[in-house]
Amino acid sequence: MVYDFSPSRAGEHARNFLGTWNGKLVCDDFAGYKAGFEQGITEIGCMAHARRKFFDLHVANKSQLAEQALHSIGGLYEVERQAKDMSDEDRWRLRQEMAVPIAEKLHEWMIAQRALVPEGSATAKALDYSLKRWVALTRYLDDGAVPIDNNAVENQIRPWALGRSNWLFAGSLRSGKRRRRS
Repeated sequence: MVYDFSPSRAGEHARNFLGTWNGKLVCDDFAGYKAGFEQGITEIGCMAHARRKFFDLHVANKSQLAEQALHSIGGLYEVERQAKDMSDEDRWRLRQEMAVPIAEKLHEWMIAQRALVPEGSATAKALDYSLKRWVALTRYLDDGAVPIDNNAVENQIRPWALGRSNWLFAGSLRSGKRRRRS
């Protein structure tokens, strides 16, 4: 795991950091990585980010569609719990046996549901996030060494992410200007 702090979310920071590296990158849909994918980096989608879209939809309006998606995605995470202490090869086998059928049914279900929901709705946006990224979201199934999500990294950087609004600009010119206005 690697974390590189940048003062903004400009794509140039990701491009500069990754440089000529060419491997598998587990990430959300951050546009700053797109150039790397065009240059040979393999995009592995983060299932937790896809799950979060449905979680937020369910919290907002108790959507039964979101609940069904969460249940299916939960099945994928259950396979990962079972595979936690396995070798990469055994994890791959378990994923092929148990997770691939769940993912295939989930994908078919999402396609069917998407045809039924209005364009631009919150439900359509949650479905579209996963459907547009489906290949990347399911690449982990083909490699037992690749995680289903990037939660391990996000948990490591949480203190910085939560604290950035409190101290990111402490002592900076920007902080001083903000302080003089208050």
